[in-house]
Amino acid sequence: MDRPIGPHTRVVGFGNQLVEVHIWLREALAELREDVDAYVDGGERPRQLRAHCLTFCSALSRHHSGEDDGVFAVLAEQVPQLRPVLEQLRHDHDVVSGLLRSIEDLVGGLAPDLDADEAQRVRSDLDGLTALLESHFRYEERTLVSALNALSVPALDDARGDVLLAGADATPEDGRTGT
Repeated sequence: MDRPIGPHTRVVGFGNQLVEVHIWLREALAELREDVDAYVDGGERPRQLRAHCLTFCSALSRHHSGEDDGVFAVLAEQVPQLRPVLEQLRHDHDVVSGLLRSIEDLVGGLAPDLDADEAQRVRSDLDGLTALLESHFRYEERTLVSALNALSVPALDDARGDVLLAGADATPEDGRTGT
């Protein structure tokens, strides 16, 4: 993506970066659902299913932590009228965190002889997570992108492109985690 280079280039991209991270998370969740669906429909359990689940859950958790612990505080300070929105988003993050723990447990415990009830539970939890995240992402994008793009945070101007991922140790482009 080509962006003009200037003194506020990094700051102007926070809202755009949020959308890019959400796109990557949506794609990663869709891939995880495909793997789970293939398995519960009678296919072989993909060797990477547990790792794929953990990678997705970890990336989403880091993204939400980065928002809660960093960007939201700056937004609350610079755009106080967004505080109720930010509180709602933090609440969503807590709900998502609980769903992620449940999904990690379910996927980690999928038996080779998967029964219909277990398969339905996994699908149901993934359906719930997908619906909640889609609603959450759209609300967040609709309410925050403009404010994020207008932020004035000189200390972050030169930050890596993954500021919205806590710890800056994962990149949405390839999904790899750092050490």
